[in-house]
Amino acid sequence: MNMMSKMKFYSMAVALVTLGACAPKATDGNKVPGVDLSNLDTTVMASDDFYQYACGGWMVKNPLTPERSRFSSFDKLIDNNEERLRVMFEDMGKTQAVKGTVEQKISDLYKLGLDSVRLNEEGATPLKPYLEEIAVVSTPEQKAVILGTMHLRNIAPFFAPYVGADDKNSSMNIFCTYQAGMNMGDRDYYLLNDESTLAIRDSYKKYIARLFSLIGYDEEAASKAVETVMNIETTLAEAAFSRDELRNPQANYNKMTIDELKAAYNNLDWDTYFATLGLDSVAVVNVCQPRAMAAVNKLLGSLSDEDFRCYLTFNMADAATGMLSDDFMDASFDFYGRALSGKQEQEARWKRALNVPNGLLGEAVGEMYVAKFFSPESKERMVTLVANLQKALAEHIDSLEWMSDATKEKAQEKLAAFHVKIGYPDTWRNYDGLEVNPEESYLVNVLRACEFENRYQLADEGKPVDKDKWLMTPQTVNAYYNPTTNEICFPAGILQPPFFNADADDAVNYGAIGVVIGHEMTHGFDDQGRQYDKDGNMSDWWTEEDANRFVERANKLAAQYSSIVVIDTIHANGNFTLGENIADHGGLRVAYTAFRNSLNGVEPAPIDGFTADQRFYLAYATLWAGNITDEEIRLRTKTDPHSLGRWRVNAALRNIDSFFKAFDIKEGDPMYMAPEDRVTIW
Repeated sequence: MNMMSKMKFYSMAVALVTLGACAPKATDGNKVPGVDLSNLDTTVMASDDFYQYACGGWMVKNPLTPERSRFSSFDKLIDNNEERLRVMFEDMGKTQAVKGTVEQKISDLYKLGLDSVRLNEEGATPLKPYLEEIAVVSTPEQKAVILGTMHLRNIAPFFAPYVGADDKNSSMNIFCTYQAGMNMGDRDYYLLNDESTLAIRDSYKKYIARLFSLIGYDEEAASKAVETVMNIETTLAEAAFSRDELRNPQANYNKMTIDELKAAYNNLDWDTYFATLGLDSVAVVNVCQPRAMAAVNKLLGSLSDEDFRCYLTFNMADAATGMLSDDFMDASFDFYGRALSGKQEQEARWKRALNVPNGLLGEAVGEMYVAKFFSPESKERMVTLVANLQKALAEHIDSLEWMSDATKEKAQEKLAAFHVKIGYPDTWRNYDGLEVNPEESYLVNVLRACEFENRYQLADEGKPVDKDKWLMTPQTVNAYYNPTTNEICFPAGILQPPFFNADADDAVNYGAIGVVIGHEMTHGFDDQGRQYDKDGNMSDWWTEEDANRFVERANKLAAQYSSIVVIDTIHANGNFTLGENIADHGGLRVAYTAFRNSLNGVEPAPIDGFTADQRFYLAYATLWAGNITDEEIRLRTKTDPHSLGRWRVNAALRNIDSFFKAFDIKEGDPMYMAPEDRVTIW
């Protein structure tokens, strides 16, 4: 868990440690088609199931392999870029880099992850010093030290700290606590009792027991440890905010002084904890989920020393599995990969090894990657596209029949104040303070790098917000909107086919990257983003009547998605995915307007038998092509604020009038939705 993962920014797709870069312009002999006809399934009518029609061929060409629980257009793009990154890392390893350079750090960290012989020879040995640290903890001061130390190492027992902009004073950074400590990732896995959840919970208990066995516990002690861990994590789950509650910015803003923090949550030695994090002057704190922190405080006051150590021991071992021998990796995969996601095999070791330096030295990798793959021409085209999308969104705001002039004026001010980031940051990070020593274990090096990264992030506490700082690395295949800086960001990684295609016609690029741009812009005005003003402060700039009209439309959209059965009897959660669904709808509408504006009244000739409007919507659908396991559907429905790919196409497009016209969809067709049932927000 990276502490920065809790920052309030909203991305086009969930991609934790993703890779990418903008491809050089294709040569004439190697052009990527704007609309690949082999991606279609023409045995299905567009009016019956547009997702299957537009993506069915892609799904046949790209079946799930055993190491996958999902494979989509995003994942395919990530795969292509991993190959590029692999070559780059291996080329670094062919020469002896100067000690202390980023080349040495990246190369050695990658090689440590590849060395399965050494990892298997070492077994659990690298983990033992960390377990011994925990084993001697008993006093309140020692507990505060070990908790802060583990948080620095990206391990989050009980709760997770991070530093981010103060929602109501967005020019300043504030220390925050965020609910954590549930290693299955979502409270429902501890609380629901349906058949599939019970099976996952049983698998988790077996995993806990297996992990304790691997670190030397006998069967009886391991069984007792399972009970302890489950009791603590279930207690945390019972107090945790639900997914819907986590989406309410007001409910997650609970600012207090350091003295108020100490009084309310008095079972943690906060002075020692902050000192361990390297923070000695914290004056105010945002406790994002006070109910969850109250449960933490109660646990810290009631747990025996033995149970406290047991819980931290599991968290330490669980976090370390990817840096240890195969028996640890296999145990982790059998639960998180197989039981939770439906994967059948682990991904290749080189991919796992590659993700570590790419994540922990992300900007150093990005600087090298951009120099090799990101063209100035691509950046200039993106600047033009963004400007066109801003103009189109301004037109949409002006034309809204449900919004008053007073609120429209504020909305236009916010849109005009967008801070746009394209490709890569203007200044690059320095990693001089990070040591990577191949004489030490892989685990030691990774945890030291985690601590380096988190100290870097936490050092912003109490300081002015750097609005030029990037929240994604340039090589990431994704994009985001951050409300507290009112910024939209499009890293170099997403600026390649199928998202951005230098060889494609405008209909395709507006339907793909244009919608991505519009999506991120719309996040500034979705159910969460609309609560922040042009300066990034959480403030109410809406009239009461306009806010009520917005909520009415948003609730109608949420109900549409909640009616979808994703698998078995499980429904989509329209409230949880509302922000992303609003952004998809807004992105589609705004990008379509920008595209039509760009034509200046001249209708393009059809290409491959498809009109320009048809190519626009086919390009959009291609972004969400994918195959997915049943287990991953269940997991993402609980944990992913984005709708599943099929519904980002079919459910979204059923609200778009121009889509019906493009494919001649009429009443009685499965894709049809009556005009009175369609939702238009932006």
